[in-house]
Amino acid sequence: MHGKMAAMTATSLPLATPSSGGACCAPLVRAAAKPDVARELAHVFKALSDPTRVQLLSIVAAHQDGEACVCDLTEPVGLAQPTVSHHLKVLVDAGLLTREQRGRWAYYSLVPGALDHVAHTLRDTVG
Repeated sequence: MHGKMAAMTATSLPLATPSSGGACCAPLVRAAAKPDVARELAHVFKALSDPTRVQLLSIVAAHQDGEACVCDLTEPVGLAQPTVSHHLKVLVDAGLLTREQRGRWAYYSLVPGALDHVAHTLRDTVG
């Protein structure tokens, strides 16, 4: 079956024909992301690829002064503190949150301008 599917695909797809005028691709109209910028963005997007981390970031942002104790973050996401702490560490490593230890508890805050930076970088290199 696998060979039959491959044969069907190969025969059923039309072949691309070059348009008159030479080149088949449009030229770039702005600079594309350089490898280091692409790695930076991918690191942030990977951190945000988990719905729990997006929810945690949103919860921190919704707290007064954009700061929340880890003790306030476990119940809303329904996960144990060690799991929440792991997700928060990923967000800190991606540069989206900061962590401050106060006695027994860790407090997390949004990095000022971090999301704006990601949006501007993406817009400037993609759109």
